[in-house]
Amino acid sequence: MEAFVNGLNGILWSAPVIYILLAVGLFFSILTRFLQVRHIKEMVRLMFKGKSSKAGISSFQALSIALSGRVGTGNIAGVATAIYYGGPGAVFWMWAIAFIGASSAFVESTLAQIYKVKQDGQYRGGPAYFIEKGIGWKWFGTLFAIAALIAMAVLMPGVQSNSIAVGMNNAFSIPQWGTGLIIVAILGFIILGGVKRIANVAQIIVPFMAIGYMLVALVIIAMNITLLPEVFTLIFKSAFAMDSAFGGIIGMAIMWGVKRGIFSNEAGQGTGAHAAAAAEVSHPVKQGLVQSFSVYIDTLFVCSATAFMILFTGMYNTQAEDGTYIVNNIPGVEQGPGFTQAAVDSALPGFGAGFVAIALFFFAFTTIMAYYYIAETNIAYLIRKKNTKTAMFILKIVILIMTFYGTIRTADLAWALGDAGLGIMVWLNVIAILLLTKPAMLALKDYESQKKLGLDPVFDPKKLGIKNADFWENDFKQDSDDRL
Repeated sequence: MEAFVNGLNGILWSAPVIYILLAVGLFFSILTRFLQVRHIKEMVRLMFKGKSSKAGISSFQALSIALSGRVGTGNIAGVATAIYYGGPGAVFWMWAIAFIGASSAFVESTLAQIYKVKQDGQYRGGPAYFIEKGIGWKWFGTLFAIAALIAMAVLMPGVQSNSIAVGMNNAFSIPQWGTGLIIVAILGFIILGGVKRIANVAQIIVPFMAIGYMLVALVIIAMNITLLPEVFTLIFKSAFAMDSAFGGIIGMAIMWGVKRGIFSNEAGQGTGAHAAAAAEVSHPVKQGLVQSFSVYIDTLFVCSATAFMILFTGMYNTQAEDGTYIVNNIPGVEQGPGFTQAAVDSALPGFGAGFVAIALFFFAFTTIMAYYYIAETNIAYLIRKKNTKTAMFILKIVILIMTFYGTIRTADLAWALGDAGLGIMVWLNVIAILLLTKPAMLALKDYESQKKLGLDPVFDPKKLGIKNADFWENDFKQDSDDRL
């Protein structure tokens, strides 16, 4: 099983694939004239604008759900793994994929809004919907929905729950199965409340956990502030093979930086687009910009916090491709949360294991919530106009079982399965957003034109020649009285 999964990952995440993903992000960055820089002020402003309705959630709630998915175990274990295999230079490539990936996140989230539908009294959307309505390939939309359902409900939850269980076992000696039962009980209560309960929980937990985590990182940086020039020099030199120790693994630095960056920030993966579609906005670009900024929050803030804690304290190992160690500062410590725990403990003795375990719990738990929402959306796509209650109940049981199973399986297999699920989704989504570049660019140009006139942009697909945007043509005006 593990050999097969690793072989599949060898294809999905081969070197040419990594470079193509970088190229796609750069393509959208150039096409949008680097909106991720031009519209930063607008992104921040829009995050706190808008309210929820009976059918939709607010921009901030949609951002929180998307961040629930983005900010997970990848921000702690994933960053450490990237440094283990790719050295400090991998951190630079995580930043690079976040910067250019913000444009991919914008495109997919804008498309999700353009082609969203009102289904069973709430807004639904995402790659499966915009593939069918935008490209006209229902078979391809169905393929994505099935892949997303398998990835989100079966393959990916174990990555998150495994990290929680291992962290709790290391810090508090709680049996992994015991942690699994606790996770399942809390998760079951939340997902039974549907998207509204998920959104309400996410908008409280996500800001709290991200800010708390970054504050601890700032304390550790402040304690080692004299090392600031040295750490940044090491990151940049290692990223471009200018460091004598890490020069031989530049390929690994790029591959692991990009792979773990995409796993963490999910730009181009299509996951954030599901939450984006649920937002109540007057123009698709509004939520596209908000979701674009979520990539920055995930990678430039939270992932950087982990990287700086590890590098400022020197609590990491880096392995060469031949299995020897380039750096072996903490012998015997397995790559992953252990690096972060050692880093925090070296600065704040006795605090590291407990802090990282609790951070992992919040980060990874909210990610599993987001996985459920994404899986639910794709179930809704696959069996629309039918009785979905039974299917949704089965989905809840499956994700709870896989979450528990993840707590007791090996970390290597959990990550391998997660990488495979992510890789399949990334490729299907990237093909779709490349084919649907035109409507996303038309929407952006329309938004910017209305802003120049001093208007609060309102979307009219007919005026732009965008077809099959049925919600905006039929339901948007009718729902105006429903908005709170």
